[in-house]
Amino acid sequence: MGTSIQITAPVLKVLSTFLSDPKAELSGAEISKRTGLKSGTLYPILIRLESSKWLDSEWEAGDPKELGRPRRRFYRITGLGARNARQEIKDFKAVLGRDAWATS
Repeated sequence: MGTSIQITAPVLKVLSTFLSDPKAELSGAEISKRTGLKSGTLYPILIRLESSKWLDSEWEAGDPKELGRPRRRFYRITGLGARNARQEIKDFKAVLGRDAWATS
């Protein structure tokens, strides 16, 4: 079943990013830009979400020498992740009455 996820404001930011376009495949750098989270916060979240089967990921195809840069790892939300994320966001909104994790 995977590990349980502690739902925090940074986790909600990541989940909201995926729910805004559930079919998107996003690199860590793209997720970082959209959420404002630094890599030391973001990557442990991505690892936990993937371990819990809320996200899937895969390396992009191609040789880094041919790409002229390191390969990127792309993440996408799973059906389980989308269902759980929607419920967690709904629960937080019910308690707080707003998107407390939103930037701005």
